[in-house]
Amino acid sequence: MMEALQRQPRLLSIEGGEGAGKSTVLRALREALAADGLEVVSTREPGGTPLAERIRELLLDPSHEPAAPETELLLMFAARAQHVREVVLPALRRGAWVISDRFTDSSYAYQGAARGLDAGFIAELERRVVGIEPGLTLLLDLGVAHGRERTRGRDLLGGSSPDRIERERDEFFERVREGFLSRAARHPQRIRVIDATPGAGQVAAAALAALADYRKALP
Repeated sequence: MMEALQRQPRLLSIEGGEGAGKSTVLRALREALAADGLEVVSTREPGGTPLAERIRELLLDPSHEPAAPETELLLMFAARAQHVREVVLPALRRGAWVISDRFTDSSYAYQGAARGLDAGFIAELERRVVGIEPGLTLLLDLGVAHGRERTRGRDLLGGSSPDRIERERDEFFERVREGFLSRAARHPQRIRVIDATPGAGQVAAAALAALADYRKALP
């Protein structure tokens, strides 16, 4: 019998496609929890530790050779394994809240739904390598064309160029979005879908309302 993932009530994850506004929402959640006197650790995937950040560079740098889907998936989980053991679990054990910009749901959406890898294989890696799941996941849902427009403007303002995954075609990101929404439909108790079409302030307010409802329901 497969061992169930351990749900962590103080672990929050933020998911969504490109340009959905995850960074803004993460900042709003962090400030709200800190205002209540709670320790908050904010982090990201892939990344979060020096080693995991190096893996992130390998994954996203477009100058490297194209990664096979299986290579991409395994590197994601290698970074995640380090992240969970070095950052997430130690913080949770000392009583802190952890907010992660992406977590394992991204692998189901990007490497599963979009790259076509078997969801059962991803679930096995999740069980053996990660072992935990967030108590609450906020999925910022945004149409692909709208998200592309936002990231294009962001890149022009920041002077940065798209990374390897951001260079994928719209069809790829449509599959990513479908993958996220499918995950949300399968896990309605954990994943709350938030319409990310409005302005950043409205999206952050909706995320804060979801967090407040979630915290009220905690024992």
